[in-house]
Amino acid sequence: MSFEIERKFLVRNSDWRELAIEHSNIRQAYLSADGKSSIRVRIRDNRSATLSVKSRPSSLRRLELEYPIPVLEAEALMQLRQSGIVEKVRYIVPAGTLKWEIDVFLGDNLGLLIAEIELPEENHPIEVPAWVGAEVTGQAQYYNGSLAQCPFSLWSPRDTAVATERLA
Repeated sequence: MSFEIERKFLVRNSDWRELAIEHSNIRQAYLSADGKSSIRVRIRDNRSATLSVKSRPSSLRRLELEYPIPVLEAEALMQLRQSGIVEKVRYIVPAGTLKWEIDVFLGDNLGLLIAEIELPEENHPIEVPAWVGAEVTGQAQYYNGSLAQCPFSLWSPRDTAVATERLA
């Protein structure tokens, strides 16, 4: 059984870009997102696809089961989605034995940047780079399932300003 332990942060500036070693284009949609779990279909670079079941976040640790599926089947499943499609470019920035994933959102979530780091255990220490801003772990509006239902373009001006505040 697989678990995901992840922390999420806003991004302060673009200093991470020079450290990125790879990137991929991601489209994902949610087939189900009830109170206990979500079922997601994801297509990466139009070459590979996965179907995932995740427990809803109640802490840093949550159940995550992921299965590869053919891209054509993923495209068909996307038509069964409950809400919008989340589009983003994911960049990878190494951090010792860990890696930061920086999601630069597109489409209805354009303007939002989220940095995530997956941890081997809940209390694993991390060094937070200067380009990483406020932690948003546990704040539902920053999770992809929420962004599919209420995209960044529909947020209030106050919430948008908080999420896009950049420091020089």
